[in-house]
Amino acid sequence: MQRRAFLSLSATAAALTLSGCGFALRKAPNFAFTTLFSSLGEGSPLGVELRRSLQATRKVEVISDPRRINEAQVILDVLGDQREKVVLSTNASGQVREFQLRLRFRFRLRTLAGKELIPDTEILQQRDISFNESAVLAKEAEEALLYRDMQGDVVQQIMRRLAAVTEL
Repeated sequence: MQRRAFLSLSATAAALTLSGCGFALRKAPNFAFTTLFSSLGEGSPLGVELRRSLQATRKVEVISDPRRINEAQVILDVLGDQREKVVLSTNASGQVREFQLRLRFRFRLRTLAGKELIPDTEILQQRDISFNESAVLAKEAEEALLYRDMQGDVVQQIMRRLAAVTEL
């Protein structure tokens, strides 16, 4: 009985401590705009995920048709979206042992009038991956998973930067 009372009291104290320190779960971002034009192509996996994330907030309409650009409050200019694979190390016989995967995304945000809201910004994610010739298919699957993980991180960073824009 005493143990149950102690556990209950401990849980209550922990809850009060967390609520008193200002802890709160992350909420959906609030954007200063409701329409955004993006020239990200349908073939770009990062573009597809970013578009889905923006539309999932139900606060931003993403316009990708260039004929409707005048309906957008802001324009997301994509300056670069590239994946790189660099050899990090080799063994004594020259066979690759490690790669570094990189995902670079450069963008800026501006209004239709040309006012720059977010200057030219580059987000870089990188991961190291070991390589083994006997498990090529498994390593390809791991590489795809790492790129998808980096892509998700980049999209979350873009979302936070877009939400940081307070005025148009």
